Amino acid sequence: HDFFASHSMRVAVILSPLLASGASDCQPMRPPPEQRTFRSEAVDKAVDDLAAKLADPTLACIFKNAFPNCLDTTIYKFTQAGSTESSGSCSASPGECGVVQNQTKDDAFVVTGDIPAMWLRDSMNQVLPYMRFAKQDPQLQALLRGLVHRQAAQILTDVYANAHNIDRSTGQTPNTGDHTTKPSYLGTTVSAMTPLIFERKYELDSLCAFLKLGAEYVRATGDLSPLDARWVQAVRTVVATMRSQQTATAEDEGIYSFQRCTSCEPTDTLSHGVGFPGARTGMVRSAFRPSDDATQYPFLVPANAMAVVELRATKELLVEIGQSDLAKDVDTLANEIDDAIRAVAVVPHKSASAEVFAYEVDGYGNSYHMDDANVPSLLSLPYLGYIPANDTTYGATRGIVLNATTNPYYFEGAAGSGVGSPHTGLGRPWHMSIIMQAMTSDSDEEIQSCLKLLKETTASKWFMHESFWKDDSDNFSRPWFSWANSLFGELIWRLSETKPHLVLAAEQIKVL
Repeated sequence: HDFFASHSMRVAVILSPLLASGASDCQPMRPPPEQRTFRSEAVDKAVDDLAAKLADPTLACIFKNAFPNCLDTTIYKFTQAGSTESSGSCSASPGECGVVQNQTKDDAFVVTGDIPAMWLRDSMNQVLPYMRFAKQDPQLQALLRGLVHRQAAQILTDVYANAHNIDRSTGQTPNTGDHTTKPSYLGTTVSAMTPLIFERKYELDSLCAFLKLGAEYVRATGDLSPLDARWVQAVRTVVATMRSQQTATAEDEGIYSFQRCTSCEPTDTLSHGVGFPGARTGMVRSAFRPSDDATQYPFLVPANAMAVVELRATKELLVEIGQSDLAKDVDTLANEIDDAIRAVAVVPHKSASAEVFAYEVDGYGNSYHMDDANVPSLLSLPYLGYIPANDTTYGATRGIVLNATTNPYYFEGAAGSGVGSPHTGLGRPWHMSIIMQAMTSDSDEEIQSCLKLLKETTASKWFMHESFWKDDSDNFSRPWFSWANSLFGELIWRLSETKPHLVLAAEQIKVL
C-alpha cells in the first residue's frame, strides 16, 4: 500500500495502454430495480463505489453488469423464516411460488441462469462473492442462510443428484430418458429419478460445494444457526458417500448407475452405467466432472483436491458445534484423500521439468493429462486453497495446462486463447478459464492480458459467456451464465485489493 501510494501515478501511466481510459461502448444491462429477483442495498452501493474507482470504463461497465447478475436474475424463490410470502422470479407468475405454510427456516432456490434448475455447484459459486456483504445486509444474510438450508435438504433428498427442481410439481426435467438406479430390497435396483431431481449425475465437486457453502457462510457471518441437525445429517451423508466411492469400481455393488441413451454425446453417459474402471487408491471416484461430462478415469484429481480443503474446513465447523466424533472421521477422510493424491496423481510428464498433477487417474497406473475450464480444475488449485501458486508441482502443471501442445482443450485463435471443455467441443475457450488464469497469476502482464481478452470477447453483450469460438467471439454459448458473471466480479474485486495498480484509477491508488 505504501508503494502504491508513492508510485501510483507512475504505475498508472505504465499500465494505461492495456486498460484504456476514455469513452466506452459498453451499455448498462441490469434489469430495472423493480424487475430484479433480489435487491441488496449493500451490494448495489459496493458495486457502484468500486466501479467508480476503476480506471477502464469498459471494465467498470462489465463489472456493474456482471457482479450483481445472480441477485438480479437468478433468485427464483426466497422465503424468510416466519413468512408466508415468497419473493423472487417465481412471484411474477401466479401460483409458481407454491404454498408457503409455517416456514420455520429461511429458504432460497437459485437457478443457474438460462436453465431453470438449481445446481449445487453453480448456486454456491454464484453467491460466493456476496458473502463479504452478508453482515451489512440482514436480508442478504437470510438469503445465504436459506441457501445452506436448501442445499442440506437437497443432499438428503438424493446425494447423487447434481441438479434439482424447486418442488415436486413446478420443476420439470428434459432428461426423461435418463436411466439411473439405486439399491433396493434383496439386492435389486430401482429407478432413482423423482420429480425433485432435475439431473442425477454424481459429481464429487457437488458434494464439496455443499460443504464449502456452509464453511464460507460461517466464515463471513459467524452465524452457526444453519448448522442444525439436518445440516449435520447431510454432512454425514456426504462423508458416507465419499467413503463408498473410495472403493474400486468392481466393489461398487450397484450403489450408483447412470445412462443417458437418448444423447448423441458420449460424455453424457457412463459406460455400461458405471463408467470406466478404477482401482482403490484412497481418493474418491467421481462419475462426472464439474462440466457435467463423464470422467475418462474415475479419480478426478481437482475434485479430490477440493474435497481435502472443504473436509478440513468442515471439520473445524463440526468441532465448533460439538460434533467431535464426526469431526475426527472427516479429518481422517481428508488426510486419506490428500495422501492418495500425492502418491498416485503426481506424475512425470515428458514436456514438464518437474512432476505434475494429472487431471484424472484410474489407480491402475494410467493418468490423463488435460484440463477443463470448469472449477474445480487443475488451473484453479491455488484458488481452491489446496496448494500455493508458487508450488513447483503446480507451476509445472500450469505450464502444460496453458499450452495447446500438452492440453488438448487449450485453444488459440484470432479472437483469443484459453482452456475450453469437452462440453462445448473443440476450438472454444471459456471465459471462466481466462478469469481463473488471471485469478491464479502473480504476473501483472499475464493478468492484464486476461482482462483485455475478457472485455474484448463479450460480443457487445457486456456479460461473461460460457465459451466463444477462438476466431470469432460473436459466436458464443450461453448468454446468461450466472456463475461466470459472479466469478468475473470476484476477480475484479480481488484485484482491487491485491493489485490495485492494475484496475484502479491513479487517484484511487493514491488514496490507498
